[in-house]
Amino acid sequence: MMGLSSHPELQSLFFAIFFFIYIAALLGNITITTIITSDSRLHTPMYFFLVNLSVLDICCTTAAIPKVLQIIESKEKTMSYLECMAQMCLFTSALSTELLLLTVMAYDRYVAICHPLHYTTIMSRKTCVLLAATVWILGFSNSVMHTSLILRLKFCQRNIIDHFFCEVPPVLKAACSDTHLNNVIVIVADVILGMACFTLTVISYTYIISAILKIRSADKKKKAFSTCASHLTVVSLFYGGVIYTYIRPGSGNDPETDKVMSAVYSIVSPVLNPIIYSLRNKEVINALKKLFP
Repeated sequence: MMGLSSHPELQSLFFAIFFFIYIAALLGNITITTIITSDSRLHTPMYFFLVNLSVLDICCTTAAIPKVLQIIESKEKTMSYLECMAQMCLFTSALSTELLLLTVMAYDRYVAICHPLHYTTIMSRKTCVLLAATVWILGFSNSVMHTSLILRLKFCQRNIIDHFFCEVPPVLKAACSDTHLNNVIVIVADVILGMACFTLTVISYTYIISAILKIRSADKKKKAFSTCASHLTVVSLFYGGVIYTYIRPGSGNDPETDKVMSAVYSIVSPVLNPIIYSLRNKEVINALKKLFP
């Protein structure tokens, strides 16, 4: 696992950065989950999905970063085949589920803003649980499909993965057998999960912005636009990185660029999500003050 070994003089700095980001992501998402679950006023569809997002962010960072820290500290920079497959399966599952969940969250905001009178009927508790269960099942199924196809491949005795954790595209590049089928499936899944979900999210926010423009109060309009801009920023970073990494699995794109893009959705997004989605929300801040007076 080459990871960040091309800069041996910066290994201590990389370790400190990854460790700090992991702790920040854990604390931020655990705090949001604790606040929402302990305050009955936050037991609404929006915050229910935020809890799911926080759990996914914890899974995503935990699947990748602890092993990265171990590899940075290790002299051999090695990872067993089973560890690699397990990490790839868990990470891909969390990644796929988060893509779907972000789309559901955009739909929830669309219903809340564009159809407020029917919100409680459309987004009932049963519907929310069903939507959450569906995205988790679909995300896990997508991961199992990719992992199963990769398990059929042959790998050379000495494998070098130019990445800092096991992810589908770099693992495919290390295979000795034909990966054409895998590459096709990756592209198809990326189009369905990535581009389709992103398109649906943009459509939802288009309707949301259209509804906001009809608001007469300047303060309410500014607040609504600010919220939409924050959400779309995180969504764009997440989707952009995933689509870039997975849409060209067989091409000769720069490995260093791939690492940066992977870091955006595997490390940066889990840290930013608690801030942008929740900690800027007055209801969450008030609940936090109540929990820790």
